[in-house]
Amino acid sequence: MPPAPQGRSGPGIVLPDGIRPGDGRFGCGPSKVRPEAVASLAERAGDWMGTSHRQKPVKEVVGRLKAGLASLFSLPDGHEVALGNGGATAFWDAATFSLVEAHSQHLAFGEFSSKFAAACASAPHLDAADTVESPAGTAPAFSPAPGIDAYCHPHNETSTGVMVRPRRPEGADHAALVLIDATSGAGGLRFEPSEVDAYYFAPQKCFASDGGLWLALLSPAALERIGRLSGSRWVPASIDLSIALDNSRLDQTYNTPALATLWLTLQQVEWINGNGGLEWAASRSDRSADILYGWAEGSSYATPFVEKPDERSRVVGTIDLDDSVPADQVNAVLRANGIVDTDGYRKLGRNQLRVGMFPAVDPDDVEALTRCIDHIVERL
Repeated sequence: MPPAPQGRSGPGIVLPDGIRPGDGRFGCGPSKVRPEAVASLAERAGDWMGTSHRQKPVKEVVGRLKAGLASLFSLPDGHEVALGNGGATAFWDAATFSLVEAHSQHLAFGEFSSKFAAACASAPHLDAADTVESPAGTAPAFSPAPGIDAYCHPHNETSTGVMVRPRRPEGADHAALVLIDATSGAGGLRFEPSEVDAYYFAPQKCFASDGGLWLALLSPAALERIGRLSGSRWVPASIDLSIALDNSRLDQTYNTPALATLWLTLQQVEWINGNGGLEWAASRSDRSADILYGWAEGSSYATPFVEKPDERSRVVGTIDLDDSVPADQVNAVLRANGIVDTDGYRKLGRNQLRVGMFPAVDPDDVEALTRCIDHIVERL
């Protein structure tokens, strides 16, 4: 049994074994990695780790990963899966060179949507980016205008727990691309691939792996623009999406990837596909979200941070606590009892819990988490 919490956690509280979750990892990135996936990596340590990423064993895994993602997302003909190193942050920089032609518009409603907007705004070869903002916990809407060639927003704003359904803006230019940062949504939220041109993500959330890798689902229009722009402007090789595409078509990356990340991502993709695909995974996260938000709505001291139910994320739940219940104390007691990473996003600065509800997280564990929080609050 873990020791009683100390310091800022307030009174020493030990959670009874009967109410604890089976797995205490609720982080929003890196997220819970399934033990079965880690065990499969350990079994392959001798012939996988420390081998060349340009040889057949690794290229076969990359090929399986690409095929698995194409199946998971039911990609239409002509769409391709690409991958490269650096995570979604690197993809933002790549997009300023290879996907945004001159003028982009961004929905900014949290930390990560604002960062891509800032990347485009500071790119000296682009026109000043349009940014449509709204307060944290809400979602803005596009204001289409002639000349805007890229519309950009996250599927799921990880910092606030706001979810926005990807779709083409009405009134946008015919050739405009829709670029969706799906880092915390891909694999746990439903979407229609025909509505977007680049749906890109890192695998440390719904895909229960480590970071440092980006993957992107690219439409024919996105592929055309990548080829055209990369041939007309200087692009650093490490973030040139045309180079990334050339290597992806060979089932490899331009520079050396983390083999453990590739392996764990593949295990999660095949686990989801083997259980019923995206609908199964999204339904599993739906159950977790219904448990968490239902508990908060029925609580005397907790409230869902996102006011509109249809904007509440199904994979990242943000819950405000009454000022009489210090979230830092609740989180400290949880951590001392082996339940970790339920802290609110640091820059948001609210008295808040943030709970990862990705497909790897068992909905029964989310329900157990709510019981543990009630147990703690009753004793603070």
